[in-house]
Amino acid sequence: MASGTPVREIQEETKCSICLEHLTDPVTIQCGHNFCQVCITQHWETRAELNFDSLCCPSCRARIQKGSLRKNCQLANIVEKIKQMAFQAGKENLCERHGKALDLFCDEDGEAVCVVCERSSEHRSHTVLLMEEAAQKYKEKIRAHLKTLREEKEKLLGFKMTREGKRQEYQKRTQTERQKIVSEFQQLRQFLEEQERLLLAQLEKLDKEIVRIQNENVSKLSEEISHLSELISEMEGKCQKPASEFLQDVRSTLSRCKKGKFQQPEEISPELEERVSNFSQKTIVLMETLRKFKDTLPSALEAQIGKSLGAHRQANVTLDPDTAHPRLVLSEAGKSVRQEDTRQDLPDTPERFDSEPCVLGCGGFTAGRHCWEVEVEGAGGWAVGVARESVRRKGGIRCSPEGGIWAVGRRRWGQFQALTSPETPLPPSRAPSRIRVCLDCDRGQVTFIEAGAEAPIFTFPPGSVPGGRIRPWLWVRGGSRLRLCP
Repeated sequence: MASGTPVREIQEETKCSICLEHLTDPVTIQCGHNFCQVCITQHWETRAELNFDSLCCPSCRARIQKGSLRKNCQLANIVEKIKQMAFQAGKENLCERHGKALDLFCDEDGEAVCVVCERSSEHRSHTVLLMEEAAQKYKEKIRAHLKTLREEKEKLLGFKMTREGKRQEYQKRTQTERQKIVSEFQQLRQFLEEQERLLLAQLEKLDKEIVRIQNENVSKLSEEISHLSELISEMEGKCQKPASEFLQDVRSTLSRCKKGKFQQPEEISPELEERVSNFSQKTIVLMETLRKFKDTLPSALEAQIGKSLGAHRQANVTLDPDTAHPRLVLSEAGKSVRQEDTRQDLPDTPERFDSEPCVLGCGGFTAGRHCWEVEVEGAGGWAVGVARESVRRKGGIRCSPEGGIWAVGRRRWGQFQALTSPETPLPPSRAPSRIRVCLDCDRGQVTFIEAGAEAPIFTFPPGSVPGGRIRPWLWVRGGSRLRLCP
């Protein structure tokens, strides 16, 4: 006789994975799995009510075409014969203590018992059921849980399909933006190359004209120098002759010496000088324009790409009083914080900061893109940003990425800076009164933006913020007050 285990395995193979009972009117679907006809039909109707366009197998998730059910008469006959078989499980499962069949089930202890165990002091006061009754009871409980689990699974599948659709949509949009950027920059390169050729051609023409004028001047100077050299030689020879001969035609000689005075030619005409000056001014304006374009392009592109790919999700941040330093006073709604001179009598829990005047936001974020805004009041010290859930709370802490904090603020001597290591000074004109903190958990990046002006302040680059739960973080000292904006 076959052992009990293979018999039970045969029974399991003839059960429907939806209702967990023996197959009734079994049907086979395209992927080869078998179900009760009523069970698989109701399963697909439920998917249709949840607005799922495709049908799939509950066991392997393979996509199935509508109307693909095929009755399996041979399997139906096998199931009926298995139902009719008399499995003598009692002889195969005996109580180790009493040798009796384990055909009862103790509901309190959750174990199979025999009739002798039922009457013993150990189980006498417990609820004991027949094995089949107990199995039916727990099957009904499991079916109720299965229904909830299947509904949750279907919802998650729906979310997955929605996210997949959004991912494809974003990929299409980024591809379109990529094509636009390539096209625009190609046109820009062509324009700049044409301008470069035009300016260089004008410069070459101007250079040739200057060279021509200079060559003409040099030629004139050479001729005059030669003429003067001849005149000097002639005069020197005259002076060596006797007086009678020297005085012959002396007036003509003096006249020729007076005519020998040379007038220096102009190096460049006023008109050409003006053209050179205009060209230089044009070049200065062009270089300044290109320099401004180069400086402003990254920020403009960053803002435009952010708008194109969608904004961060607005987070409703509330401050966590259990983490606040004893000298920090939170508003009743947990939306603002300021520092007092005296410490409050608060329990020193592991979550509370005890050295630096810090406070964390409630909850935190583990995925997605989130943003919130903080308004700054007063002239004291302050800092806003994010921190790891595991950031140090006791003793001295490092307000930098090495200490698990990514923030900007006015920490010392009124200097506005990014809390890097060492600190990165930011322009004083950038010290804003309202800051937007943008956290991208998926990229591990934090960006700070001047709210209203939409001007980037500072960015901790992608990958600088590790995985795990990240929470809003505020630091305030002196007469400052920080308020979370709605």
